[in-house]
Amino acid sequence: ARTRKRGGQGRPATLFLWHTRVSAPKKNNKGTDLNKRFTRRDDGEWIEVTGFVRRLLSDDNDGSRHQRFIIDIGGGWTLLIAHNIDLAKRLPLGMGDRVNVRGMYEWNDMGGLVHWTHDDPHGNEDGGWVRYRRKVYK
Repeated sequence: ARTRKRGGQGRPATLFLWHTRVSAPKKNNKGTDLNKRFTRRDDGEWIEVTGFVRRLLSDDNDGSRHQRFIIDIGGGWTLLIAHNIDLAKRLPLGMGDRVNVRGMYEWNDMGGLVHWTHDDPHGNEDGGWVRYRRKVYK
């Protein structure tokens, strides 16, 4: 797996890799076992994760516009976050920033993504959010 040194700390950081080890963080703060979800290709469930921004991607402008970024959630795992900027405000993110995300996990062959990081426009569910620098974006 390709890695590079993280800013002076001497530890390897994942570079656009979805998973490089066999284990993921054991649980998030809702008690969900993320390792099982990732390895058994489970999706369609709400998750809450905290991670550090490892890559800022270009916006997805196909259909609803989405701000896209990859977070490192530890254990060698990263997640693509697709934050709908037609329904929620854009986050002023930088590399290495810490974010807490609640959204819908969808498995894919690269490890998965989290979307629905905004209020439910129909009011049927609580919806998701991204917490960044003491502000909640939903």
